Amino acid sequence: MRIIGIDPGTGILGFGVVDFVKGRVPQMVDAGVITTPAHTPLSERLLDIFDGLTEIIKDTKPDAMSIEKLFFAQNITTAISVSHARGVAMLVGAQAGLSIHEYTPLQIKQTLTGYGRADKKQVQEMVRIHLNLKTVPKPDDAADALAAAITHNMMTRIK
Repeated sequence: MRIIGIDPGTGILGFGVVDFVKGRVPQMVDAGVITTPAHTPLSERLLDIFDGLTEIIKDTKPDAMSIEKLFFAQNITTAISVSHARGVAMLVGAQAGLSIHEYTPLQIKQTLTGYGRADKKQVQEMVRIHLNLKTVPKPDDAADALAAAITHNMMTRIK
């Protein structure tokens, strides 16, 4: 199974595509970010995300999308704009016929590290270990997206 993980954001949206084959070490296919210019109208930023993610999905042909649910305790303005980006990502996945699966940051941390309050560095190190990489994937948003993909694979194996 090939899974694309998404770490949603309006300015920076992280993505990570991983192949999971039973009995083998998961293989990172691609990872990176889609960036949109600050101070650009939201509609233009969302179109950039739509176009970029559409191209990535077309090129990598994943079977499923795993996307991080939002958790914002304080900044509602940021939460709303990130929600727009998240909706665009889910729309692109649905248009491509992908099954879409959502996980909270707590679920991702707990699944990868066994500890729901793990910090970013701990999660990123577990991504490196799971994918048998020499270094932690950069930037952080790409590593977080890979963590979402790994989480979905692990949760699917549990069911």
